[in-house]
Amino acid sequence: MRSVAVIGLGYVGLPLALSFAESGLNVSGIDIDPEKIRKLRRGESYIERFGGETLRRLVREGRFQATTDYAVIAGADAVCLCLPTPLDRHRAPDLSFVLNTAEAFLPHLRPGQLISLESTTYPGTTADVLRPLLEKSGLKVGSDLFLGFSPEREDPGNKSFSIKTTPKIIGADDDRSLARMKALYERIIPEIVVVSSSKTAEAVKLTENIFRSVNVALVNELKVVFDRMGIDVWEVIEAAKTKPFGYMPFYPGPGLGGHCIPIDPFYLTWKAREFGISTKFIELAGEINNYMPDYVVEKLSRALDLHAGKGLNGAKILIVGIAYKKNVGDTRESPALAIYDKVANRGADVAYHDPLVPSVPGLRRYPDITGQGSIALTKEVLEGIDAAIICTDHDGVDYELIRRHCPLIVDTRNVFPGSTRSGNIVPA
Repeated sequence: MRSVAVIGLGYVGLPLALSFAESGLNVSGIDIDPEKIRKLRRGESYIERFGGETLRRLVREGRFQATTDYAVIAGADAVCLCLPTPLDRHRAPDLSFVLNTAEAFLPHLRPGQLISLESTTYPGTTADVLRPLLEKSGLKVGSDLFLGFSPEREDPGNKSFSIKTTPKIIGADDDRSLARMKALYERIIPEIVVVSSSKTAEAVKLTENIFRSVNVALVNELKVVFDRMGIDVWEVIEAAKTKPFGYMPFYPGPGLGGHCIPIDPFYLTWKAREFGISTKFIELAGEINNYMPDYVVEKLSRALDLHAGKGLNGAKILIVGIAYKKNVGDTRESPALAIYDKVANRGADVAYHDPLVPSVPGLRRYPDITGQGSIALTKEVLEGIDAAIICTDHDGVDYELIRRHCPLIVDTRNVFPGSTRSGNIVPA
């Protein structure tokens, strides 16, 4: 195998493409966003963790080329699909990015190529949806074409793990496809975990994300209960995690964000209906996590009433951290956006500060927030607002400045632990 095409150059596709290029393969990175392509051709990365001198070197050496043209697929021995799989407004899987892309590159397929789907989806997508579409080319999967599923396991912002240090799940539905999947990913990842089918590999990814969703929902519910009892949930978790067996710490927050955890569990919920099964546990976890922005807004409203004798209408509110996760500039499904929207709809004057998100990218759900820019965090700004909500606990924020000059702080991330909280700090 000498060449690979990676379609979709986001948080999953770009690091995968660069890893393949560093292994000695010739890599074509394909994306429909022309601005991304222009930056990559200049050796500039739009993702904090990836790029730098490595990207510039690979571009100079011709190991990595970025393009919007699907025709380059004809020259690739393997094609990796790293495309978004969102939900539609009815919480049903939206496979349009995968299917439309496959239709677009279909004319460029040739015998002997491997197609690897990395996008998170419901069990059966690779075999029952993607395979028939690919075979419209006249090429038969298992003899002319080879097909498998290998779920991405990226964790943006996590410096402890990378593609190379995270075991790679692979699954396929015939031996020849599986052998080619193994040969491809062994070039960049030392530990390959083989499962019995593409359907099983798809289920592995959903299981990982459902596990996190359910456990976060549990601690979020405990947070609400313990708060009413006058118990600090963060103190409880710190003590509980000293148990060396039978317990794994998860932490509460203002809600779930990112491209995986808020979305992926509902792929299984949707598919389970085909088998007459109701996934009550998964759906309850989703309800609890989706409720968290409302809980934060109500905590803010009560705190304003108690501390300042005023309501949200007309209040000046600063949201600290608009990204969905610490030390990452990604706003996808961020609960901070929901909080911003809910507070603004109750008549507040809302602004945000986020050192990693200079302006809010285009948002279908929150068009009124799109284009809003991060404001500077200064003594004057803090003294001029009624309250700040800490939604994302980036390292690069001066929390001591916030503590000294903000009249009221609603802390959803335990930036100020119990022993350090003063009277103007309200945990949420």
